[in-house]
Amino acid sequence: MVVGEISQERDLVIIGGGPGGYSAAIRAAQLGIQVTLIEQGNLGGVCLNKGCIPSKIWTYAAKKRSEIQHMEELGIESSGEGFHVGKLLDYQTKVTKQLRMGVEKLCSENQVEVIKGKATFTRSDRIGVENGHQFDTYTFKQAIIATGSFAELQANIPRESNRILLSDEIFKLAKIPDHLIVYGNDYIAFEIASTYREFGSKVTLLLENERDFPYDSAINKELTRQFKKKKIQIIKNAQLNSVKEMNDSIITITYEKDDDTEHLLEGTHLFTPGIRKPNVQSLGINRLGVKQNEEGFITVNKNLQTTIPSIYAIGDVVKGPMLAVKAIKQGKVTAELIAGGKPEVDLTFLPAVAHTIPPIASVGLTEEEAVEHDLDIRISQFPFGSNGYAMISGKKDGFIKVISDKSNDIILGIHMIGEGAIELSASFAQLLEMAAKEEDVKFPLYAHPSMNEGLLEAVEGLIGESIHMVPKRKDERVSHVFT
Repeated sequence: MVVGEISQERDLVIIGGGPGGYSAAIRAAQLGIQVTLIEQGNLGGVCLNKGCIPSKIWTYAAKKRSEIQHMEELGIESSGEGFHVGKLLDYQTKVTKQLRMGVEKLCSENQVEVIKGKATFTRSDRIGVENGHQFDTYTFKQAIIATGSFAELQANIPRESNRILLSDEIFKLAKIPDHLIVYGNDYIAFEIASTYREFGSKVTLLLENERDFPYDSAINKELTRQFKKKKIQIIKNAQLNSVKEMNDSIITITYEKDDDTEHLLEGTHLFTPGIRKPNVQSLGINRLGVKQNEEGFITVNKNLQTTIPSIYAIGDVVKGPMLAVKAIKQGKVTAELIAGGKPEVDLTFLPAVAHTIPPIASVGLTEEEAVEHDLDIRISQFPFGSNGYAMISGKKDGFIKVISDKSNDIILGIHMIGEGAIELSASFAQLLEMAAKEEDVKFPLYAHPSMNEGLLEAVEGLIGESIHMVPKRKDERVSHVFT
């Protein structure tokens, strides 16, 4: 190793070139700050290269495959028999490469200095970067840690099998599994189950808890119905005991249920989202006195500063939802704070989304949460079977559910399963952020025909004004007080 003798000075050093890191770098550069971005691998991080983008390529392909029957109804003929995994993998490579090149160009055009290498703090104002046999040191005025997270298998799942897959591995498979067992209770697990079933895998979904899914009860019920309709087997309250690879083609799982009886399940592959951990082990922050919680997440204040005020942390390395949207927002806000602004991050109305078939979006209080808070609420649920554009597009499954406070008409929660849920989620979040009332949703004009009209009709339905819903009985039109 050749050690550089001179420490180079930098204003802002950002460690990690994922969505949070490069967003922070570009925003800081826009604000006139000299920025150095250090990335050990490829720009775009896990999200662009292994996670968010590859996974959504697969879910998008599955969605298109699910539309073949409807396309034939429209007169567009397709055999629908062939599916070439190799072509999908080639497309995945092409798209991720193009997006990565786009990030590289944006950094270059914004005059962000990009350094490839592994970064380690050597002092509270100094960092070393190792790249092969070269080691350079940099002093900095401020630094942002944006190194993301990594997935680790649960303790009772062996690590040596190539049939046991984490999220950054399953999208590299050159062959669709015959029987995929999905072990998990988050959006990634649901997307994988939905996607691979559409591609022809037999899918069994193992849920640890008796509660089926983590959404509003109406969404949970509909998602269960959709999975059963697609012949996805759901096993609830399954406590995993062991996983073994019996031979080159079989994975055997044993699990317990309520009766304490051990059950056996065989499949060809096992997918689990695993346990995500902050990627901070090699940063050397322990010797600096940067505080971490017992799980290893970096402790930050409301301004995302660590216990060393000149060092910030964003994204998966800090406690909270491990989502790119969180990292991007925190990255921009941190850059603006460093530039002297006074922005803030509020994750209260962070949309929970899943690219299942059909997709899910949920913002705000569920019905159950509203009841727990003893709120006097109104509830309305508009089915897409009554929406004109849903009929046209063949996307009749699902609904929009709206919950409002009866005392002041403020919208408390919006939950949707159906076509367009992901795109509409930003509108849901915006309405809750502005403490919108029912009238705020009813007043604007909605394009016709469109899925957007479902939101209007759901809100109108709160007081029995929806045009395309069967009216409730008179004794049901007055909302009940939940206690």
